[in-house]
Amino acid sequence: MHKIVMQDTFRGRVCECPVVQGVKFVGDGYTHCEASGALRCEIKNGGCWKGTQNGRTYSACIMEALYVISLSCQDDHTKGCKCPPGFRGDGVNSCEDIDECKEKLACQCADCKCKNTWGSYDCSCSGNSLYMHEHDTCISKDAKSGFGWGLVWTIILGLAFAGVAAYAVYKYRIRRYMDSEIRAIMAQYMPLDQGEGANHVPLGNV
Repeated sequence: MHKIVMQDTFRGRVCECPVVQGVKFVGDGYTHCEASGALRCEIKNGGCWKGTQNGRTYSACIMEALYVISLSCQDDHTKGCKCPPGFRGDGVNSCEDIDECKEKLACQCADCKCKNTWGSYDCSCSGNSLYMHEHDTCISKDAKSGFGWGLVWTIILGLAFAGVAAYAVYKYRIRRYMDSEIRAIMAQYMPLDQGEGANHVPLGNV
């Protein structure tokens, strides 16, 4: 809680929340003031929970949260606090680690080996297998390699087919263009040949 600013006005003394290090505090000005705006987490973590363990730091302060203070003074000063993924709690006083392994929230395939960590979990597979997080399953490295080569060959064959099809279309269009040019040339000269034949008189009839 930061010091409340008291101002004397023509209506009497009014209490207002201060601005500290560029961070505006909002509230009723009498009993409660909370940091707001994009920099609210810079001041005492926005009044939210924050914890560090094993070199990892998690915060429940929502950077982009803006407080909306009701005029009835029934403000919810916990609105900008939310436990990060992997934790549950009110986000203000505490955020408890969720044991994804014990609660069976992840890493539940037959070959999966789940190990809970603070704020997260580690999932591994037995034998020569890899864990696929998106599908929560274990697949063989050989199967993954075979699948990768199959995908590569599918792409190559698809590109080859597209190239052959494009070349066939190109040849077809060229042929149609050449045929149309030949017909146009013949159309220009054929009437002239017919006219010369009609004006020709055999010498024997002269």
